[in-house]
Amino acid sequence: MRWDIPSQQDLLCLADMAQWTNGISSGSYWALKMIDSWGSIPSGYLVGNVVDLGNYDECVGIRKLISSSHNIKGKYCFLELPIAQRFGVDNEMLKYTNMKIATCFPASCSAKTMDKFLGQMLKRYTNMEATGLGSVDESSCRIDESKAFDGLTISIIVLLSVFCVLMVSATLADYFIFTDKNFPSLVKVFSARFNSRTLFCVVDSSKSSPNVINCLEGIRCLSLVWVVYGHEYVFAVKKPNLNQSQLFWWFEYTYSSFILQGTFTVDTFFFLSGLLLVLVTLRSMEKNKGKLNVPMMYLYRYICLTPVLALAILMYMKILPLLGNGPTSSFFNYSVCERIWYRTLSYTQNYGVTDICLPHTWYLAVDMQLYLLSPLFLIALYKWGRKAAGGIFVLMLMLSACLFATMMIGKYSLQFKLNMNIMLAAESMKKLYLATHTHAAPWLIGFLFGYFLHSSRGKSFQLNRLVIWLAWILSLGMIFTSLFSKYSTAQWRAPAMSTLEESFYYTLTRVAWPLALCWIVFACLQGYGGMANSFLSSPLWQPLSRLSYSVYIWHIFLLEVHHMLLRSHTYFSDYQMMLNFWSDFGFTLFMSYVMYIVIEAPLVGGLTLLLPNRRSSARVTVTKTQENVNELPLDLNKSRETSATEQNNPTSKELPPQI
Repeated sequence: MRWDIPSQQDLLCLADMAQWTNGISSGSYWALKMIDSWGSIPSGYLVGNVVDLGNYDECVGIRKLISSSHNIKGKYCFLELPIAQRFGVDNEMLKYTNMKIATCFPASCSAKTMDKFLGQMLKRYTNMEATGLGSVDESSCRIDESKAFDGLTISIIVLLSVFCVLMVSATLADYFIFTDKNFPSLVKVFSARFNSRTLFCVVDSSKSSPNVINCLEGIRCLSLVWVVYGHEYVFAVKKPNLNQSQLFWWFEYTYSSFILQGTFTVDTFFFLSGLLLVLVTLRSMEKNKGKLNVPMMYLYRYICLTPVLALAILMYMKILPLLGNGPTSSFFNYSVCERIWYRTLSYTQNYGVTDICLPHTWYLAVDMQLYLLSPLFLIALYKWGRKAAGGIFVLMLMLSACLFATMMIGKYSLQFKLNMNIMLAAESMKKLYLATHTHAAPWLIGFLFGYFLHSSRGKSFQLNRLVIWLAWILSLGMIFTSLFSKYSTAQWRAPAMSTLEESFYYTLTRVAWPLALCWIVFACLQGYGGMANSFLSSPLWQPLSRLSYSVYIWHIFLLEVHHMLLRSHTYFSDYQMMLNFWSDFGFTLFMSYVMYIVIEAPLVGGLTLLLPNRRSSARVTVTKTQENVNELPLDLNKSRETSATEQNNPTSKELPPQI
């Protein structure tokens, strides 16, 4: 016969439970609060409301002094009731229908002990056996207790504090000490005044350099807004929505296609990446008689992207849990960063791992890998011109065929209806979305289009009105076909796309989308853009475009904080998502500005000062925060006025989109 010997912790739990039950009998305020904070059976369960959050702060705020060395604290946990399994239905997806009810117990009690107590209580009051009824999930438990900061957290706080002190000191020096224009470069790097002037400098597009493609500002910023807006819906899936079942039917709406196909922002950024890389680098190679310092080119690229990314890893891993304390856990598991942080900093996180440290940074890995291959294409274009362009075009077709073959042979799919199996969906994402070669076509199209613009610079193309209208109709047709052609198959009663149909769709739209962008950019450059050019080329986009890398890095941070601070139910609707977006986007802009002024601009500028050969041809190929789109980057030794004029256009650091 086996006896379960209670541990010291179990004995402490039993003692605290006795105090609690006695407190309830005597009407003690703290004991009644522990009961009062419980949730109940969620109303509206049949329309998807499966969670009752109870009162989180009431529970974790309980402090009952028992002795000088011990007090009873409240422990907030979720009791999970598998309703579907109780009726004999067993399916992996049905776990999302499990009812979750907030409970509150003494913090000394484990989830296992709570299960026994709830079972005994149910049997006592209802004469029912609790076997298989439900269980308390220990991972859902929360206790309001301050933990001592570990060494890494302290180091992050000290680092941020040091940068803040340097920023304030440099700004004061900028205002009161260095009144002349040629003040030290190190002060410029940290001065909030100087960096803010550079960031918010707006120059009329009509007065900018003819080498600048102004419409790229608007394309970049609109894609960035699309990214943040789409991620609002990603986080909405895990929120405690009163009408969670509405998400199921939301997929059938026409408007939903705009969100579901928001992944085309990925292709937009890859297109911009390839386009700008060719325009900047080939111009530099011509000035330097074909010379390209590839090692320095890689070094500058790495330095411009990695410091901010490294800080982001630390912030998401250590600082985020300190800011978001609530009943809902974070959307992503950032604790994996402790194991695989080096994969992110080496830009290889899109291959060979099941988890990604910062999931939305997978784009940086793909873009960096394409960037590492770019010198081969750049040198070939410089030496062999159109012949090399033809070879690159053939390579683009071959990679598109590879994507098509991958889908056909592996029968992979990104359709929601066919990805109910989580493991299958994850495998499809790895093969079709995270792999570098699947996004090479938009990048190579942008690359070839950049070569076309470079080789035809100074030329004016005279097109008749019929050709212009046909080109606009064709480009808009490709855009709307890419966005809405899957609408009919998104209906739950309609059959899903076959593997052949989806393979054609996924492969061809990866070519059609960047081709449509080619016409938009070309039309704006040649004066055929009309109202579209006026909108996309507005100088008002310039500050946001310069800030875009910071917005990309930190917007998930703000969404996570917002998610973890929830205390009550939400209601899902497109209108509510718009309201959430504007508030989150506003806070994201503020945080991005602060992090740009305090961290990004000083880090990138300071490290650039330490590197040799700052005026080398390699530097103009680097996409960095303080760089003109198609012009030479800022030289920190120049005067303040000259620098502000040169930076009238935003960074060419291409931004990553959807997760």
